[in-house]
Amino acid sequence: MKHLKKLLAIALILSIYGCAQEANYEKMNDAGEQSIAPKNEVQDDQTDSRKLIKEGTVAFVTEDLQQTRKTVFDAVSKYKAYVSFDQEYNSPGRIRNILKIRIPSENFDKLLGEATKGVEKFERKEITVKDVTEEFLDVEARLKTKKELEQRYIELLKTAKNIPEILEVEKQIGLLRSEIESVEGRLRYLKDRVSFSTLSMNFYEEIASEKKSEFGEKFNRSLQNGWEGVILFFIGIANFWPLILVFLGALVGVRVYRKKMKSKSEK
Repeated sequence: MKHLKKLLAIALILSIYGCAQEANYEKMNDAGEQSIAPKNEVQDDQTDSRKLIKEGTVAFVTEDLQQTRKTVFDAVSKYKAYVSFDQEYNSPGRIRNILKIRIPSENFDKLLGEATKGVEKFERKEITVKDVTEEFLDVEARLKTKKELEQRYIELLKTAKNIPEILEVEKQIGLLRSEIESVEGRLRYLKDRVSFSTLSMNFYEEIASEKKSEFGEKFNRSLQNGWEGVILFFIGIANFWPLILVFLGALVGVRVYRKKMKSKSEK
């Protein structure tokens, strides 16, 4: 039991040591801008070591969607990028294509320029750059501290003399391992976002609706047929005008004759 208490005390001291180490790393990060090197060298080093997450979003209309896709995918291949999302939407009057591209950060501007070559006007164009240098260094420092602490627990495990002592130390190691994996996951995420920028592209082509086109053709055809019918009607009248005059004269004569007969009968 006394030995177990000693182990627990050592574990507590190690935990306090780990927290102190993390605090020291944070102070070092806050003071990271101070250096004995010349100012110009410090500025250059800071610029080169910056951890930046770059993202972009563009939207525009194109006259030829398939040609635009070809231009984009040629640029993707040229600059060693890859398409992580590709979807096409069809709606009345337009075909839309949405792409999400992951690009090596150093090639972002080049790919963007070539992929949107010939675009006269953007409906949307937004480029954002987020500096995560401080978080990146902090995560690295915390990971280093926790791994050092884990190693000390492993060494402490070798001195355990019975099962309760072994279980207690292994419990502490398990908790610490869970924290390490969480920090490692965050570090992998930051490295991925820093190494590969993300470009979202949204472009579409306007097309005539098939239904509207079919209706328009039928409507125009009906108007044309109607006008031709009117012309044929007047042409027919022109061909048969003598008969029409005879018919009208006969109709007038019949009416006059009936009126005379009616007036005689009344007398």
